[in-house]
Amino acid sequence: MGIGIHSLKPAPGSTHRRKRLGRGMGSGHGKTSTRGHKGNKARGQINPNFEGGQTPLHRRLPQVRGFKPVNKKIYALVNIEVLEQKFAAGTVITPELLISSGVVREIYHGLKVLGDGEVTKNFTVHAHKFSQSAHDKLVEAGGSVEILAAIRRRPEAK
Repeated sequence: MGIGIHSLKPAPGSTHRRKRLGRGMGSGHGKTSTRGHKGNKARGQINPNFEGGQTPLHRRLPQVRGFKPVNKKIYALVNIEVLEQKFAAGTVITPELLISSGVVREIYHGLKVLGDGEVTKNFTVHAHKFSQSAHDKLVEAGGSVEILAAIRRRPEAK
């Protein structure tokens, strides 16, 4: 047979026998089994976070209090005073209209209308959430309020 995949072997001198520790003085790796004399490294495993007596990293860093909620909802916020200034009476205000007119940049999980300011015009406002004061002021001014279904998507990490 000629040279083939069945006859492959490592190059001469490239392989070494396994180091068998603690097999007597004649092996060359007896007595201390290549660990030296005494000390933590000779006796057992050293803590991978041990920094030789220096104050460890986890103690040097400041503690961060609290937690970050996993399911936090981020809403685009609009006050009714902005709607009063930007739009004419009788306008149907939707999230798409607010984006195209430059009032908000992105909707994220939804649009929430807040009640800061006064409203005199009657609007039909479509949004995902309303504060109680915004709802009352819009209805009192002769407008109407429509709650949209929630948006199911995560915003990009900032």
